[in-house]
Amino acid sequence: MLNPRRDSWDSNWKQTINNKPFKEQVEWELNALEQVDMIVLYFDKSTKSPISLLELGLFANSGKLIVCCPEGFWRKGNVDIVCKRYGTKQVNTFKELLISIEKLLN
Repeated sequence: MLNPRRDSWDSNWKQTINNKPFKEQVEWELNALEQVDMIVLYFDKSTKSPISLLELGLFANSGKLIVCCPEGFWRKGNVDIVCKRYGTKQVNTFKELLISIEKLLN
């Protein structure tokens, strides 16, 4: 399992291609997404999740996404349409997400 969160992340980093630590992190995340067998995206309704939305767009047609987008997420309609169009597995609750992951792992 790969998780992009890291203790040494500095939210003050300038988010440009010329900032070496930032670029390395983004490239690590993209490489990890390409290598894994399953990508789980959870769209928390209290966030905007711009990077997760980007990742949905990049991997919607990959066949390895499971998406949880509960009612109240600010772009749920967009997420629903993308998932339906590309046949992406989608659930509405965190509990359903855990059940779906467990089924795929067994």
